[in-house]
Amino acid sequence: MRKYEDLKNIRVNALPQRAYYIPDNGKTDLNGVWDFNFYAFEEEADLNAPKWGKIPVPSCWELHGCEAPHYTNSNYPFPVDAPYVPDDNPCGVYRREFEIKDASRKNYIVFEGVSAYFDLYINGSYVGSDSGSRLQSEFDITDFVKEGKNTLTAKVYKWCAGSYLEDQDQFRFHGIFRDVYLLSRPDGHIKDIFIKTDENKILVDFEGTAEISLFDKSEKIATVSATDYAEITVQNPILWNAEKPYLYELVFIYKDEIIRQKVGFRKIEISEKGELLINGVSVKLKGVNHHDTHPKTGWTMPREDMLLDLKLMKKLNVNAIRTSHYPPHPEFLNMCDELGFYVMVEADHEIHGFAYRNPATPCEYDCENEIWLCNRPEWKEAYLDRMIRTVERDKNHPSVFSWSTGNESGFGPNDIEKINYAKERDNTRLIHCEDASRIEPDYNGTDMYSRMYTPIEFSEEYALSDKNKKPFFLCEYVHAMGVSPGDICDYWEVFYKYPCLIGGCVWEWADHAVEVDGVYKYGGDFGEKVHDGNFCSDGVVFADRSLKSGSYEMKKAYQYFDAELNGNTLTVKNLYDFTNLNEYKLVLTWEHDGVIVNKEEYTLHVIPKDVTEIALSYEIEKQCKLGNYLTCTLYDKEGNDVGFTQHPLTMEITDEKPKKSASAESITENEKNIIFKGAGFEFVFSKKYGTIIKAVKDEKTVIDEPMKMSFMRAPVDNERNKWKDWLRVTHQFSENIDVLWTKIYSCELKDNIIEVKGNLSGQSRRPIMQFTLFYTLYEGGTVGISLDGDVDETVTWLPRFGFEIRLPYNLDKFTYYGMGETENYIDLCRHAKMGMYESSADKEYVPYIMPQEHGNHTKTRFLKIKDAISFFTDGEFEFNVSHYSPEALYMAKHTDEHIKEDSTIVRIDYKNSGVGSGSCGPQLMEKYQFNEKKIKFSFYIK
Repeated sequence: MRKYEDLKNIRVNALPQRAYYIPDNGKTDLNGVWDFNFYAFEEEADLNAPKWGKIPVPSCWELHGCEAPHYTNSNYPFPVDAPYVPDDNPCGVYRREFEIKDASRKNYIVFEGVSAYFDLYINGSYVGSDSGSRLQSEFDITDFVKEGKNTLTAKVYKWCAGSYLEDQDQFRFHGIFRDVYLLSRPDGHIKDIFIKTDENKILVDFEGTAEISLFDKSEKIATVSATDYAEITVQNPILWNAEKPYLYELVFIYKDEIIRQKVGFRKIEISEKGELLINGVSVKLKGVNHHDTHPKTGWTMPREDMLLDLKLMKKLNVNAIRTSHYPPHPEFLNMCDELGFYVMVEADHEIHGFAYRNPATPCEYDCENEIWLCNRPEWKEAYLDRMIRTVERDKNHPSVFSWSTGNESGFGPNDIEKINYAKERDNTRLIHCEDASRIEPDYNGTDMYSRMYTPIEFSEEYALSDKNKKPFFLCEYVHAMGVSPGDICDYWEVFYKYPCLIGGCVWEWADHAVEVDGVYKYGGDFGEKVHDGNFCSDGVVFADRSLKSGSYEMKKAYQYFDAELNGNTLTVKNLYDFTNLNEYKLVLTWEHDGVIVNKEEYTLHVIPKDVTEIALSYEIEKQCKLGNYLTCTLYDKEGNDVGFTQHPLTMEITDEKPKKSASAESITENEKNIIFKGAGFEFVFSKKYGTIIKAVKDEKTVIDEPMKMSFMRAPVDNERNKWKDWLRVTHQFSENIDVLWTKIYSCELKDNIIEVKGNLSGQSRRPIMQFTLFYTLYEGGTVGISLDGDVDETVTWLPRFGFEIRLPYNLDKFTYYGMGETENYIDLCRHAKMGMYESSADKEYVPYIMPQEHGNHTKTRFLKIKDAISFFTDGEFEFNVSHYSPEALYMAKHTDEHIKEDSTIVRIDYKNSGVGSGSCGPQLMEKYQFNEKKIKFSFYIK
């Protein structure tokens, strides 16, 4: 057994974990360019090599030419034979010089993150070793350094026994990927610090002696001298919460060393109703799961990128973060304290691959089997080590409301040891263990019941059961992969109904990807033998943190106000927990046919969780052509909108639809075609194909290919479990809607109406739908299209149904009245607003990492493509305008592989199914499925 496989060597000479702090003085940053050599075989590693390459520290060596990135979700990248790792274990040797100014002081070196195991040498002497990739490693190097120049060498191994505990869903990277720095400290310095608040008192347990001062902003309000313990009373302290993260500061002075620690007064409790209480107030967790991921730097997150993530979360109304599935960089939590988030810090622990070790029973949590590490006594210390170091490092952050033992690791005696440690060491926070809820649902050692991806109905059933007393927390829900999440607002309608449903964390924050020549790559793109494709691209924001429609949908679900309109009374509800609405501006806009006709502004005094009423006096003109709406938008002091509601107003649609039939002289018929022609227009209908095959306006061809009906859309990621039912290329028993045949039984002209009877069938299959199609010809060049369809009873729900029309490429700019301006679907539309919008095919394109369906718009009444062709309706339709065919999007695997058509493809759809979050979650809810068996659909072309 090699030393890094020996569980007795998970830490060698590393110091016990203390609270995170960096003294004001005495720090030497070692980040920068280091000497580096990579070895495919650790036996060949030479600590005194004659030649060295270079690598930046921190960084991941896979992103600097040493090995390729490797993405796998749950399967280990090596055999499941714990604690042993492959015989060929690559390693990287790092070297740099540093200077010690005073060797009489205590000198330490700190590594914030190294994957996966490393040996440390100073001036050629072995200092120690450590593992735990996302855990802090600190070594006392006082006896190894001299004044002046010194040499640091670190031998970093790719794999170790601890790698079995780090099977998180992520790209697997290695190397020194977080900060490295020296600390020069006076003899007898402070070691650990543990700060708690109790009512109006600050209780400080620490190792050492210090003068301790408390500051409120820049004002010093107390000073004490103490050894090992101090207690400071604050009169009427301002409490910390995520909305108003008020912080005090403790300053510890010992000799010439100054240590600062932020302090937040806050109390975490659970009510008798199962509510999460922050300072006695019931709070809902509007959360995301956050990985450290960057398309160019991998696990290395520069501070500006961490701050970008947090500020963007704030703009999207996020108030909670689960650090999946490991502790983040400690500075991330400092930012959470300052900006205000409720953080669940998770231990660096996942052994998901054990559930996949047997191919005959994949994803089996047979945790009673002694092979599971949670049951094996020899792994107890390795388990505890990860919990201890997590708690001890981050215990002073007011933002941390909960400790989580890890993720998808089964549940056994070793997990109970972790839970017991956290509870005994820190009774001020909640304990979370989803595995306990899933495998031992009656286990009482944790403070909340936690599950992943449960259907909404399960949440409601839990809330209604008299047996369930714990808060229910969805640690992962609404898998935000591709076009999604489609059901988040439905979850929140239920969460708000029941006190014990305390919220959840969207999986996940950002797409994982590696950028190569401007293209985002995923699993399988780097020659991996075992991988999970683009399953890593499941963020609610893109890898570069640009926003998706799902970003806005989450923002809408998480917004902190609501409004209802009843007659002329607008009821406004404050959904904040600690903030009065008078800190915001409410703007009301009345729109008539997409034009703002009135605007009013209000500053409302509404305390948290209360409501107020506004009596509206403005009367909008009821007669309209498209619609009347009232939009209520809440703005912060910087002018950013933080939420909105939109309300239909009384309307009388007066737009005259075509009534006068076309004259007989404008309609001619020959053996093949029916021609409808008049001043400035011409339509040609094929009797063989029962459809429009050509349209001309002002002597310019607008349509020159047959209009067709289809069910196909480029599959979205969340439909991956339905593809086999639809597409020929994925399953031999599918409906084959990607190879759709149209059979025309008859096509007859009767006065000014063309009646077509036919069916639609997938190749090799019985007809999916029998239909009768009516083309009504109106004076002036308008064609009414009306379809009666009967879908076969045996067909499961389908992705969509509608008409596809190909126009010349340059007819790609359009105006529409419907839901916009971002893409929207039947279940992904609460973030959109009814209105008049302008767009283009290129603007509608959404660069999902795996190309897929995008750009849909619901509830449309009117669509005009330049001045060439218009579509309108008595009811509503959905539409899509694109330069990409569904087939091209489906066949492409990356954004640089799909090819634009030489035409503009317009879809006028009866209905699109929703997008849901079913790639890792419940099937699309029935109410969002296109599952009708009787279809009546009509619209006009002009």
